Amino acid sequence: MTKPTATEMAEAPQAPTRQTGSIAWNDAGMATNFANVVNVQGTREQIEFLFGTNRSWETRSEGPVQVDLTNRIIMTPYAAKRLQMILTGVLREYEARHGVLKVDEA
Repeated sequence: MTKPTATEMAEAPQAPTRQTGSIAWNDAGMATNFANVVNVQGTREQIEFLFGTNRSWETRSEGPVQVDLTNRIIMTPYAAKRLQMILTGVLREYEARHGVLKVDEA
């Protein structure tokens, strides 16, 4: 495998980036998924988020509710805590604009 020349590197398409403060967000490899179900579990070393979609169209069938899992995100407890802080702020702003979200607590 040969290394690309400086000219080839300059001509290569650059990944799109989004600049926010001092962070350059590169979304070239990003995928978008929908989830209406999330499960969270953790250990001392990591917090694990499991995302999926509830097959709500099969509610009349016998047996357990089927959830198709699509993504698993594993974070350190510190990253999960930062996520919690960000989500709390975003939801506070959302509810201020659109009204309080009422959800069943599991």
